[in-house]
This record gives sequence, C-alpha cells and structure tokens, in this order.
Amino acid sequence: MVKGSEEVLTSDHHGCFKGKACNVEEKVVELVNNTKKVGKDDPRRIVHSLKLGLAATMVSSFYYFEPLYDSFGASSIWAIITVIVVFEFSVGATLGKGLNRTTATLVAGGLGFVAHYIASISGKIGHPILLGIFISIMSGTATYLRFFPKLKAKYDYGLLIFILTFDMVAVSGYRDDEILKLAWHRIANILMGGFIAVVVCIFVRPVWAGADLHQLVSTNIRNLGIFFEGFGYEYFGGLEGESIWGEDVLSYRALLSSKQNEEALCFQARWEPPHGMFRIWHPWKEYNKIGSLSRECAYRFEILNSLKAHTIQSPLEIQRQYQEHCLQLCIESGKALNSIAMAIRDIIPPAMAKSHTEKAKEKAEALMSLLKSSHFNGDMKMVSTTTLIYLLIDCLSCVEKIVDSVHDLVSLARPKTTHPPKQAGVMSTEQKAPHNIIITHIQIAE
Repeated sequence: MVKGSEEVLTSDHHGCFKGKACNVEEKVVELVNNTKKVGKDDPRRIVHSLKLGLAATMVSSFYYFEPLYDSFGASSIWAIITVIVVFEFSVGATLGKGLNRTTATLVAGGLGFVAHYIASISGKIGHPILLGIFISIMSGTATYLRFFPKLKAKYDYGLLIFILTFDMVAVSGYRDDEILKLAWHRIANILMGGFIAVVVCIFVRPVWAGADLHQLVSTNIRNLGIFFEGFGYEYFGGLEGESIWGEDVLSYRALLSSKQNEEALCFQARWEPPHGMFRIWHPWKEYNKIGSLSRECAYRFEILNSLKAHTIQSPLEIQRQYQEHCLQLCIESGKALNSIAMAIRDIIPPAMAKSHTEKAKEKAEALMSLLKSSHFNGDMKMVSTTTLIYLLIDCLSCVEKIVDSVHDLVSLARPKTTHPPKQAGVMSTEQKAPHNIIITHIQIAE
C-alpha cells in the first residue's frame, strides 16, 4: 500500500515538473517571438541599440587611457552617465536633451560657484546657513517651474539637471577647496559625453524626428481618405452588395490619440539641423495645425462610423435622389484626402485635392437644393437622412480646411513650388459657405 502511494507521488512530481518545464519553454518561445517582432516592426530599434553601445564604448575610453583619466580624473563617470541619459532614438530628441543638459549644467554650475563664494565670505558659521538658504531657494524655484505645462513639456529634464547640478556644486564646495576645478571637470565631462552622443546619433544611421513627423501626418490623412471612400461605398451601396469594410478602413482611429506623439515629434524636429528636403526654416508648427484639423475630421468620422454600425441593426433607406450625390461626395472627398497625403509626402501644391473638393462641393450644393425642395411631413427616415447629409457636408468643410492648411505648409516650406495666392473673393466665399449651410438648415427645420 505504501509502495503504491510512493509510486503515485513520484508520478505526480514527474507530471508537475514536466508541466513546469513546458511552461518555461512556452515563455522562452514567446520571449523570442516578441523579440523578433520588436525588431521587425521597426529595424531602426536594432540599429539604435548598437549605436548606444558604440557611444558608451567610445566614452568609456576616458577610464581606460591614462592621459584622458589624468586630465579629467574620477569625474569621467559623468561622461558615461551623460551618454546613457542623453542618447535618444531620434537626432532631434538627442539634441534637445543634450542641449537641455548642457545649458542646465553651465547655468547651475556657475550659480553654484557664485553661491559658494558668497557664502564663504560670511565665515564658518554663516557659510552653511547661507548655502542652505541658497539651495532651498534655487531648488524650490526650479521645482515650482516644473509645474508650468509648457516648461514641463519642453524643459522638464533641463530643470531637473539644474537642481541636481546646483545642489551638488554648492554642497561639494563646502568640503572641497578646489570647487572651481571640480565644477570644470564635471562640466567638461558632460560636454564631452553629450558631444559623443550627438556625433554618433547624427553620423551613424541617423533617425530624424522631422521625417517621422512628416510620414506620420501624411499617413494619418491617407487613412482618413481610405475611410471616407470606404464609407461611401459601404453605406450608399456603391459596390452593389460587396463589402470592403475591414481593419484598414478603421485605421483613422489612430489619429484620435496621436496629439501627444505629434507634439513631441514637432518639438524634437525643431532642434534638428537641415537634412534631406527639410530646410532650416521648415515650418514645423504647421504640422500641429494640420494634425489638429485631421483629428477634428477623425472625430466626425467616428460619428459616421457609429451611424453605419446602427444601420446594421436597422437599415436606413436613403432615397435614390440623395444616394448618388452622397456617394460621389464621399468618393471625391476621400480622393481629395489621398491627394493631400501625397502632396505632404512630396511637398508639392495640392492641386488635385482642390479639384476633388470642388467636385464634392458641387454634390453638396445639389444635396442642399434637394433638401430645400423636400418636405418632412413627420417622416423620421427623412429626418435621419437630413442629419446624415449635414454631417457629410460638415466633414467636407473639414477636408477643405485641411487642404488650405497643407497649401500653407507647402508655400512656407518650398516657396518656388507653390501656386499664386488665392484671391480674396474666393476666400470670402469659402468662409461664407458654412454660414449658408447653417441658414439653410434653419429654413428647412422651420
């Protein structure tokens, strides 16, 4: 009986061990697959890792070679710390962080030395008291500045380094008579580490934040165009029963949460030197404007998508006289967005987009004329149709704003390729169009 129990326990232990081994094997396989996926999604990540290793190896030579170590001493560790902390994925991010750290170190180091000098004049008793007061004031002020949204978004790291450097220089000077030499060694090592990080980041397979921002904005607008065309075909039956609805049609949703990423890339791009098609005065702020308008368009598309989801449960019968105009409005607007995406990609005037928006506006005017001649008579389907038509026209208005913003971007980025400026009369007509739509809407409701 005991022997049988021992055999059962042994079998259970063996099964448990085998189960754990299988779990470990599955986790190892999952880790390997995730590692491959990260590299395949963006091969630049692998290059970035190798670049950081190269920069760290170069700066570590300060410890290996006696002449360098004798010149900078134990403070050489600051060069290694600087490379690891400053080295970012893109050139703009590295330059921005490096300049933040360098500026903060220089200012804080100078102020720390001045604070130490003033405090030393007061004698042995007053020296630590004044140092404590200076540290409290400067640290508290810099910390409070970090709560300002604009400063936090752009210079939070610099303010943090300012606090760290000022406190270390001021406190170290109390026990070290060679405070000037100490401050110089730290500043020199930080400058050297930052210089190595920037050189490696720029000259070894650089990743430009400006190029990433450019590609992101272009891709987002292209996704908007794919949805608008797809919505027209799917909702208004342009494909006669066929469905093109899929995940790619809903790719525009990435726009809804892209604001923070766009702003970060825009800030980083402004630090970068001229490269490729981007010149020194490239209007990076215009990308924020285009991104905001694109998100407004994406929010409206979310409403359109919800209407489509609703009609799956209870189909909305669009009258034939409206259906064709709505379909063409969606198609032409989608083509306009695709043309805008290509215009941004190649930095060329959005001439084709203008042509498509004009055709879409003709369809919008035809729809408004039909609505004026229609009568509700309590028909709820007609109310739903009217709501949908006004939403489509509102989306078209948003597309027009994006076209104008892209035109401004191209004219500022490469003036030689732009068309002559629009006449004042054309602008006033475009600006009055939304108001005319609102007035018409009120008349119909009445």
